[in-house]
Amino acid sequence: MLRVLAALGAALAVGALLVVLAGQDPAAAGLAMLRGAFGSADRMAVTLNKATPYLLAATGVALCFRAGLVNIGAEGQIALGGLAATAAALALGEAMPILPALLAAMLAGAAWSALAGLLRAWRGVHEVLGTLLLNFVALLLVAEALHGRLGEEGAGFPQSPLLDPAAWLPKLVAGTELHAGLLVALAAALGVQAVLGRSVVGFRWRMLGHSPRAAHYAGVRVGLATVGVMAAGGALAGLAGGIEVLGVHYRLIEGFGTGFGFTAVAIALTAAASPLAAIPAAIFFAALETGALAMQRQTGLPASLVQAIEGLALIFALMGLGRAR
Repeated sequence: MLRVLAALGAALAVGALLVVLAGQDPAAAGLAMLRGAFGSADRMAVTLNKATPYLLAATGVALCFRAGLVNIGAEGQIALGGLAATAAALALGEAMPILPALLAAMLAGAAWSALAGLLRAWRGVHEVLGTLLLNFVALLLVAEALHGRLGEEGAGFPQSPLLDPAAWLPKLVAGTELHAGLLVALAAALGVQAVLGRSVVGFRWRMLGHSPRAAHYAGVRVGLATVGVMAAGGALAGLAGGIEVLGVHYRLIEGFGTGFGFTAVAIALTAAASPLAAIPAAIFFAALETGALAMQRQTGLPASLVQAIEGLALIFALMGLGRAR
């Protein structure tokens, strides 16, 4: 955790140097960004809502990393999670749809990720290739659904009808848009950390990450463990998609999660594949992105500077991880 916080701090320091080189005051730029991300209850809600799917998907990616599997398919798993949650919510209407919709999102994400695990375990297809290609298929499936029966008639953009308010996630703070998905994401990160550190299945997954051959000799069914951990990671990414739909948009919109999955991979790497460290990393990335436009308006600095800081955080985290090894 300390190594991750140090990497985030180093990224901010170098980012401040870049601001100086651009002829601007780094204190003013930092204050503008901070106000844009946390300057009011509404801005805090926006930042934490953005951090929620990041944290869930990053936790799933980190779980796979700990098992020695490179899951870069969170983008597609998030999309299918949103699709499944929307379909379930529309089908159930007012009949207490939140929990079934979120369960459907988890199942969709788990099934999609498990497919890549099956390809790896039984056909030898590397999970990087499998998850990457499945991203494109998932996005096409969502587009097909929204241009077909799930789409809203007469809408000028591919989207589903507005969900019944019974399917909307409850708000945590009255008068703001902060939804209960944040608590789900925090619980998921803490739960995965506990599973990895204190359970038999978590020990098997970590053993798989250290040495598949040793895991095999220890009696671990490597193929089954591979599919299982991929499914678990995909379930978290699918849940992220479902929460984004039910808590922010209240309908499925084509491209609603564009970039979320790849940002989650960066967060998981920055957190050194630690679900616990992914909490501050996800908030850091979300705060940068939420405050970027405010910084641009007040100082004239390009919002793209945020992407440089995110990249620096990732580089410093990987450098620290390399030295630790």
